[in-house]
Amino acid sequence: MLQKKANILYVEDDVYLSYVTCDNLEKHGYSVEHCLDGESAFETFNNNEIDLCILDVMLPKLDGFSLAKKIRKNNKDIPIIFLSAKSMKEDRINGLLIGGDDYITKPFSIEELILKIEVFLKRSKISNDDFQGNNCYEIGDYCFDSPNLQLVYQDHKYTLTAKEADLLKYLCIHSNKILKREDILKAVWGNDDYYLSRSLDVFISRLRKYLKHDKDIAIRNVHGVGFMLIIK
Repeated sequence: MLQKKANILYVEDDVYLSYVTCDNLEKHGYSVEHCLDGESAFETFNNNEIDLCILDVMLPKLDGFSLAKKIRKNNKDIPIIFLSAKSMKEDRINGLLIGGDDYITKPFSIEELILKIEVFLKRSKISNDDFQGNNCYEIGDYCFDSPNLQLVYQDHKYTLTAKEADLLKYLCIHSNKILKREDILKAVWGNDDYYLSRSLDVFISRLRKYLKHDKDIAIRNVHGVGFMLIIK
């Protein structure tokens, strides 16, 4: 008998597709909590120890994006993978910006899904264990408390999203160094596809707004290469 690797929340209202997917996940050793709608999925999430979420976007009662937002309020670090027939780039980017770690369009390959599950579970464990060591950083006149997602400047206090914090932490670790765009994407998101690259630009803009109070701090766009966190 296979040892259970992790408990996955899988939300899909297509009965046949969910049967096939659940069967394959269980054959790979995963325990699966399957739900047919967003409301029951959120209740299941709150009542069980979940290691990773796989969410369809078009769901009864509560859609996948809204469900992901509710999950993110309770847990900022759990990996979330969207599975959807909606293939418009705006949908993919929206899914990533609200807290999804990946967005896979239907029809999808079970092999690809399993590979992504393995990657995100491994990265989640590393992140929870130590994610590169240090946890608190001084960024000019700012104090960045990475584990608690807090960025403080005098009387300004910002609560970051998990991805904002991961990105800022990676920039801090490599401050005053030019970082390639693809290296940032692989370190923070796990891969460097086009849609994640578009999302990176949005997250960089958010961090610039947070850091605008200290003129000795800048996130420079290095054309054709990537970005550089400058701390004078």
